[in-house]
Amino acid sequence: MVTDKMKELEAARAKLAALEQSIQGELHKELAGLPTKYGFASAEDFLAAVRAATGAKVRRGRKPGKAGAGKGAPGKKRRKRAVITEATRGEVKKLVEAGKTGSEISKTLGISLPSVQNIKKALGLVKKR
Repeated sequence: MVTDKMKELEAARAKLAALEQSIQGELHKELAGLPTKYGFASAEDFLAAVRAATGAKVRRGRKPGKAGAGKGAPGKKRRKRAVITEATRGEVKKLVEAGKTGSEISKTLGISLPSVQNIKKALGLVKKR
């Protein structure tokens, strides 16, 4: 009873895997034939025409799938914006008085260096030029 159902399940899985493989092969053939089907000499010419038709811009030097990832190093996630509270300002003040540098404070509190500098400026902890 259970064994029969397990055998039936395995057969269905094997059939599904074969079907997926068949679809993948057919899809590959269809995609490979698109440039010639529409009268283009190469896949590059076809892609250029598709980009021109959709208004997509070509970005050189980026990995596929990374378009619009934001500024900075490719593939690097952008961190969430820090919320600066009164407690954060107090911590910055304590760390400045303890002689810590701005970069040490930013790493300790998990905020950016410009945020530390802005807090120090607002608290009057920076020297005027």
